[in-house]
Amino acid sequence: MAGAAVAAAAVASGISIRTVSAPKASRAPRARSVVRAAISVGEKAYTVQKSEEIFNAAKELMPGGVNSPVRAFKSVGGQPIVFDSVKGSHMWDVDGNEYIDYVGSWGPAIIGHADDTVNAALIETLKKGTSFGAPCALENVLAQMVISAVPSIEMVRFVNSGTEACMGALRLVRAFTGREKILKFEGCYHGHADSFLVKAGSGVATLGLPDSPGVPKGATVGTLTAPYNDAKAVKQLFEDNKGEIAAVFLEPVVGNAGFIPPTPAFLNALREVTKQDGALLVFDEVMTGFRLAYGGAQEYFGITPDVTTLGKIIGGGLPVGAYGGRKDIMEMVAPAGPMYQAGTLSGNPLAMTAGIHTLKRLMEPGTYEYLDKVTGELVQGILDAGAKTGHEMCGGHIRGMFGFFFASGPVYNFDDAKKSDTAKFGRFHRGMLEEGVYLAPSQFEAGFTSLAHTPQDIEKTVEAAEKVLRWI
Repeated sequence: MAGAAVAAAAVASGISIRTVSAPKASRAPRARSVVRAAISVGEKAYTVQKSEEIFNAAKELMPGGVNSPVRAFKSVGGQPIVFDSVKGSHMWDVDGNEYIDYVGSWGPAIIGHADDTVNAALIETLKKGTSFGAPCALENVLAQMVISAVPSIEMVRFVNSGTEACMGALRLVRAFTGREKILKFEGCYHGHADSFLVKAGSGVATLGLPDSPGVPKGATVGTLTAPYNDAKAVKQLFEDNKGEIAAVFLEPVVGNAGFIPPTPAFLNALREVTKQDGALLVFDEVMTGFRLAYGGAQEYFGITPDVTTLGKIIGGGLPVGAYGGRKDIMEMVAPAGPMYQAGTLSGNPLAMTAGIHTLKRLMEPGTYEYLDKVTGELVQGILDAGAKTGHEMCGGHIRGMFGFFFASGPVYNFDDAKKSDTAKFGRFHRGMLEEGVYLAPSQFEAGFTSLAHTPQDIEKTVEAAEKVLRWI
């Protein structure tokens, strides 16, 4: 049954697939029955039968049935949803259920899914080829747009993911400073490179793992950690490691421990202590870049780092990443300098096209004011619903990024975030799915709005939240 569902979905998508034989008898037996999940919601039946069939088949093909762990719903329970299509602020699963989406492909969909202008441009670019493995003019266009927008970036290198961007930035800061140690913050995630998988936030926390097996001690011996928003702890680490720290890496607004903004003095303190010690300040703006402001968190807060990593939005929904910074730092990167980094698909014309047209849309007047308005109404509505129904909740937003916790708060760091009632969040998440609202399947993930979200979307979401909060 599961195999038939996968085959049917593939045929519907115009994809040719290879069937995989069942596991050999020597393997541990696995449950093969498919239970039809149907829940009455008002006058309709919410069913995820096809999602369950496809996901059960996927577990035979991919580790845990997914290609990124949080998608498996381990921290919220229940059936992961298999999606079929997206448009604007909405998503449709393989069972035909429609959802208002607040994940936005984990951030890229800031102008809405499957934007007509972006899609039309992609089709024209596709006619010329998907990848050249050589320079193309579109790289210059997007590079100039990024350099013009982001205060810290005078030169940029495109890569294929946020993880790759942070890996490149890590090697770069060590090459430029001649130092090996880095300082990161508990709960901040900078991709799955070995040196960063220390107290790394949502991806690891969702699975209940403190760190990842397979990371050698030598890879993390130079990684120092401090609580986010604790400038005193940072200064002490610099005092204890004078002249040895290459850089401080951080999410200027945490998105991988839930939504946690910096205190007013924190970013200033980091800028000051890094300058005093000759270390570099690196903003991981894979989430916040072009989301909090056109120039990212550094424009929003008025703090300019030395190096910035980007991803998500600058690819308009296609795989992309970038790192950039001062020209004297970036000229360390090969072939201009001795620090080697390369990528087969880096700067490919499709990703560049989607990024260019996404950024063009974000340049239009009123963009960030609208994001701030709809996101503010969403968060306030959910928090008000929590108060009405007797739940301790706290939360906040900046422009198109938001989050809330089932805790009294305030939440200043990952330790505070971990005080949240994650079991209650799991029930809330499941209830919101049944009401047609798709939230990130982890208490420790930020949410995202888009220019496609309407006042009606927000109103429906708040109504659904109050209904579910009364039930849980």
